[in-house]
Amino acid sequence: MSVFSAAGALWTTRSKEIPYAELPGLPQSFALEAGKNALAGTTPVKSADGYAIATFAAGCFWGVELEFQRLPGVIATSVGYVQGHKQKPTYEEVSAATSGHTEAVQLIYDPGVISYARLCEAFWARLGDGAVRYQQVGNDRGPQYRSGIYTTTSAQLDVARKSLVDAQKKFASPIQTEVEPMRGVYWPAEAYHQRYLELGGRFNSPQSAAKGDTTPIRCYG
Repeated sequence: MSVFSAAGALWTTRSKEIPYAELPGLPQSFALEAGKNALAGTTPVKSADGYAIATFAAGCFWGVELEFQRLPGVIATSVGYVQGHKQKPTYEEVSAATSGHTEAVQLIYDPGVISYARLCEAFWARLGDGAVRYQQVGNDRGPQYRSGIYTTTSAQLDVARKSLVDAQKKFASPIQTEVEPMRGVYWPAEAYHQRYLELGGRFNSPQSAAKGDTTPIRCYG
């Protein structure tokens, strides 16, 4: 049985509400701290250890997370849900497009090693022509897969907007990606989604999260 199906079977026997206190924590995952922030209703600019925070959405969050995991200077990542209207959204609700959220990756990074501008460049490279598709990245369609850069400071917003202008030069059609301040809080996803591809994915075939790895990412494992 795959990691995904095993986790899914287990999840059906449990409460629908995500047990945020049981999410994986540092050093590999930012999910536990992100869950505490969400429950407190806060949208911090920095992590508890003083690292900067960034949030991106580029379709299915599994492959996007692995892309950022591989970047030198990215300390830890988590996958979750942003820009919606419901408190404590679940994967089922987000997938049904009833909560208003999109799948996203939130990460903490060391600005002394990697800049926010470089993170934005990596985001656009990962997104590709999904940038000009309305609520679609690859074969994934719907509001839960809309792309976006969601900022927490005016400095981030300035950099993100500039990156949008630069990215637009590569396309004849207007970019559909949202570039805007984060609304509400970032809700981390269920534990089985965290580091999903690194831990084996749907086919129990782990993919490397090593810094600098350029092996093509298999979206489902």
